[in-house]
Amino acid sequence: MGSQEVLGEAARLASSSLLLQVLFRFITFGLNAFTLRFLSKEIIGIVNVRLTLLYSTIIFLAREAFRRACLSGSTQRNWTKTINLLWLTVPLGVFWFLFLSWVWLQLLEVPDPSVVPHYGIGVLMFGLSAVIELLGEAFCVLAQAHMFVRLKVIAESLSVIFKCVLTAILVVWLPAWGIYIFSFAQLLYTTVWVLCYVIYFMKLLSSPESTEKSLPVSRMTDMFPKIMENETFVNWKEAKLTWSFFKQSFLKQILTEGERYVMTFLNVLNFGDQGVYDIVNNLGSLVARLIFLPIEESFYIFFAKVLERGKPVKLQKQEDIAVAATVLESLLKLALLIGLLITVFGYAYSQLALDIYGGPMLSSGSGPTLLRCYCLYVLLLAVNGVTECFTFASMSKEDVDRYNFVMLALSFTFLCFSYFLTHWQGSVGFIFANCFNMGIRITHSIHYIYSYYRESPHRPLVGLLLSPWLILAYVISGVLTATSEVFLCCKRGWLARLLHIAVGVLCLGATLTMIFFRETKLLHFVRTQFLPRYTKRKI
Repeated sequence: MGSQEVLGEAARLASSSLLLQVLFRFITFGLNAFTLRFLSKEIIGIVNVRLTLLYSTIIFLAREAFRRACLSGSTQRNWTKTINLLWLTVPLGVFWFLFLSWVWLQLLEVPDPSVVPHYGIGVLMFGLSAVIELLGEAFCVLAQAHMFVRLKVIAESLSVIFKCVLTAILVVWLPAWGIYIFSFAQLLYTTVWVLCYVIYFMKLLSSPESTEKSLPVSRMTDMFPKIMENETFVNWKEAKLTWSFFKQSFLKQILTEGERYVMTFLNVLNFGDQGVYDIVNNLGSLVARLIFLPIEESFYIFFAKVLERGKPVKLQKQEDIAVAATVLESLLKLALLIGLLITVFGYAYSQLALDIYGGPMLSSGSGPTLLRCYCLYVLLLAVNGVTECFTFASMSKEDVDRYNFVMLALSFTFLCFSYFLTHWQGSVGFIFANCFNMGIRITHSIHYIYSYYRESPHRPLVGLLLSPWLILAYVISGVLTATSEVFLCCKRGWLARLLHIAVGVLCLGATLTMIFFRETKLLHFVRTQFLPRYTKRKI
């Protein structure tokens, strides 16, 4: 598959994932607002912080490194050895499940049973759901490597819908169940997700279509571990790369979920405050998860397939290098523009958004300040997602190992910053620590990208530069919307709120118009890669 075809598939995957994430986030967005009316903020804090952290930690430590290593390079490989390697995620997941469940039950503070009942059962069920999800890893990686976009859409859609429906029904009819509600919903989510992949491959491999798709497996038994005579059980090159990514994954998980680890292990916030922080955190990261995460995941696959890991630019296909540079430049510009929109308009509309979403419980106190700071963090998060997407897809094994030491230093610094800034500034300190961490990571990735393309005519980092007219448009919009908030929001009635919203709509329209006329190259990239129905995919 050529670089243009891979780019087209990656863009199609990103587009589908983007639409999927929009649907999911709006469903969960409404579901969270719904559950706030029935359950205490302590239960929400335990579920969204502590139990979700247990689940994500097991998944990340057991799966992330294997997925990154096995998606690197072309699809032409010994898939039997790759599948054998992927199935090692299951025993690794069982180990982390047993160890971390013991930590969560024996070493961490146990909530008051009269306030948060069934905590122990919740720990076991969330951990078990992580192990169940790992059972589908071989199927998922093979599907991603061959760009089965529709399968991803169906699996994630059905699992999320089933989870949300069950949660809503139990919250209304059995609110006293508390943690049981979320535990059963989580188990249902992972079970449906795995079954979708297994059933799809069962039907595919029993039909003539499997030959047309040039799959490396011909029957379901090929999807399970297999011992080969006179050959190693796994591809040792992939295994070594997995180990490098595993060391990095452990550190990256600390950086990604650092504030939750600090809250969980150091008890800097009570369970109620943790619930409020998590709600604001989810609201602030809504756009990042809707837009940036699907783009990062999809274009990591593109860069990993087009570029030869660890090989100098001069020794690679120059057409592929040029395409990768053009795509990276466009993605950087896209992330920067969207991130600036979030930062500028989020500052003036944070309090209004919280008041509409959760009422005075969220819009009073530190909630608006927390969300405003998070809007700045989203900007850094957007740029970092794109730069690390390219960096991790093109790094050699030696570069990955060296970067592990950088991640180690960042992890220690981040945890220290989180602890001390939280004692000084409360929950806002978590955002400040995240911004510092993200700034360091962006700096490292930019340095790597600059060095990577230094001996070529391509300069993808110009995607981080804006024209003076665009900068002026952002500044004027920020001043006008901030002034509008002072005089019109948020305790002056609905008419004043509507006027405040109208000011924001006008400023947003003017800013988007300026982008439309100044960023023609970016618009061409978006039209050709993300809107394939209306134009051909060409760069």
